[in-house]
Amino acid sequence: MEENKTLTKHSPGYGIYILVWLALVTLTALTAAVAGISFGKFSIVVALIIAMVKSYLVLSEFMHLKFEMKAFRVFVVVAILFFLLLIVLLFQNYSYY
Repeated sequence: MEENKTLTKHSPGYGIYILVWLALVTLTALTAAVAGISFGKFSIVVALIIAMVKSYLVLSEFMHLKFEMKAFRVFVVVAILFFLLLIVLLFQNYSYY
């Protein structure tokens, strides 16, 4: 009986899922539209920013990260920071060619 209370506590409802899905579809269309526009050196940065927003929506809503313990969130933040460090180092090396 106690388990059912914790499961219903983490269920935000279908309305939130539909709104997040619509946001993801819109951001995907925006990604496709931005691909046709030339931003010069910032084209990749704009695409990565849109991808980060989409990743945040998936992580927080569909993977229920906002309901997890603080320690788990720290692990995810460390993984994201490590990924960002790798991206920065990759583009640092890429900019010399």
